Amino acid sequence: MVDAQGEKRAIRAQVRASRLARTADERRIADDAIAAAAIAYLQEIGAREVAAYLALPEEPGTDGILTWAKEHGVRVLLPIVRQDGLLDWAEQGDTIAEGAFGLPEPTGEVLPPTALCDVDAILAPASAVDRRGMRLGWGRGYFDKALGALGRRPPVHALVFDDEILDAVPAEAHDQPVDGAIAPSGRLTF
Repeated sequence: MVDAQGEKRAIRAQVRASRLARTADERRIADDAIAAAAIAYLQEIGAREVAAYLALPEEPGTDGILTWAKEHGVRVLLPIVRQDGLLDWAEQGDTIAEGAFGLPEPTGEVLPPTALCDVDAILAPASAVDRRGMRLGWGRGYFDKALGALGRRPPVHALVFDDEILDAVPAEAHDQPVDGAIAPSGRLTF
């Protein structure tokens, strides 16, 4: 029998391979559809402040969402990886720097992890999500820690490609569920 860690590694490897196999056109079409669904959701809830992330090239893109937010006066908080395994946050600005693990990060004023308590919605990265709302991240636990530490938790939606919505993903005690997923086919609520 494979343990939860082994199952998680296998799913992550499959997702990485699938993401790397997508053509630039496939990614662009999927990114546009994800942005449209995310923007519709943010408009529906009247979001004025959102936490999101700067997507890596193979991840579901966030550029369209971030551009829309900037153009419509929606404040966006983006994560900054800390050495202790937590996330700080900074407001979306014009300058991006390479942070820990080579991840893109904003360069603005650093806000504490509790800044998430004040946003209207969180758009989180994921390698996969299941139909129960369990999110599978990339193994470092940053978003699980950030979500688990919140007293008041805004709705959280994982941004994924359609084939990353699975029937079940392995879950451990520290794993945090999400309220929904936003994929090219639209928004799912769990």
